[in-house]
Amino acid sequence: MQLHQLEYLVAVADEGGFTRAADRLRVAQPGVSAQVRKLERELGHELLDRSGHRVRPTAVGVEVVAAARAALDPVAGVRRVVADLDGLLRGEARVGMVTSGPFLDVPGVLADFAAAHPQVRCSLVEAGSTRLVSLLREGRLDVALIGAGGGAGGGAGDRVADDLVVDTVTEETLVVAVPPGDPLAAASAVSPSDLADRDVVAPTEGNALREAFDRACATVAVRVTCTASDPTVLARLAARGLGVAILPASLSALRREDLVAVPLDTPEVRARLVLARSRGATSPAAAALTRALLAARPGLPPGPLDP
Repeated sequence: MQLHQLEYLVAVADEGGFTRAADRLRVAQPGVSAQVRKLERELGHELLDRSGHRVRPTAVGVEVVAAARAALDPVAGVRRVVADLDGLLRGEARVGMVTSGPFLDVPGVLADFAAAHPQVRCSLVEAGSTRLVSLLREGRLDVALIGAGGGAGGGAGDRVADDLVVDTVTEETLVVAVPPGDPLAAASAVSPSDLADRDVVAPTEGNALREAFDRACATVAVRVTCTASDPTVLARLAARGLGVAILPASLSALRREDLVAVPLDTPEVRARLVLARSRGATSPAAAALTRALLAARPGLPPGPLDP
């Protein structure tokens, strides 16, 4: 049994296929398949179920993959030590993100980082907060921008505070945005029950703003008719009369000329974005990327109606 065989097995289990595993490892696909077969013959068990569209570990394979990860961890630690001693930034840096709007330009930071460190292989995954937390816990991401619980009802960040390090990117209350002639425009605040019979244009599911909105309206049947990941799109839809837009307070001045922003009367619920990462050791490349992301965090958001 050789270490590279264990690496190949873990990569196939993670990626769900031999081709994707080979791409990740930057080796030829037939070599990955042959080495995994060789390991299976040595152990006397089928470790991977190849019958479906996605390759999955067998019952025995699940246990072997877990043991392989444990065996490979010290090797990764040795490589990190050597990289630190050499003073070279190389390897890979893996980042995940929820759709976040303009709060943190994760793709821009990643692109700048890759250009500055060509020896680092960078990757980006966009998914919902729950999926990203799972990838962090499995060691398949180094850092992720996720939506976190900022009030009553909890959220991804509240659940992972004990096993992940989190740094706040932004935390805000919500507003509803409507055209000036809308009955809600004259209100000092809007309660979730006021939205029960209204069409609502809301952030897409998995977005931190949407998670906060869903918590705020947990006891009200809200009719979401349009969704978008970009708050500017939500504002445009509301301005054209397609529904009440749900926006973060700092962006409530979007299309100020044809929209009125009114606070959603759930101050205990806040949309919170955090950068989350494992508490364990990380590679120099991942640590450097995390520092770049933390440095790119915006300052305190302006007030709801500040230009």
